[in-house]
Amino acid sequence: MIARIIIGLIIVAAGVAMVMRTQWFMSIVGQIAWAEAHLGGGGSRALLKIIGLALIFIGFLVVTNMWESVIVWILGPLFPGTR
Repeated sequence: MIARIIIGLIIVAAGVAMVMRTQWFMSIVGQIAWAEAHLGGGGSRALLKIIGLALIFIGFLVVTNMWESVIVWILGPLFPGTR
């Protein structure tokens, strides 16, 4: 239980860092051609912020131990026997 909470908080911290320090991450990964083409000017920064927000959401799901329920809810229709 403690390990799950620590891992979840690490994921949340990584997401927060990604949202707050987008320019630093941009200097590491560079511009993302797909994001620039499909998300317009500044698309790489927007994509990194979206990924950061997704990490924050996933981290909170891990901390609250709700990630299994969400995965079953999302993938349940693909596997009818899981419900």
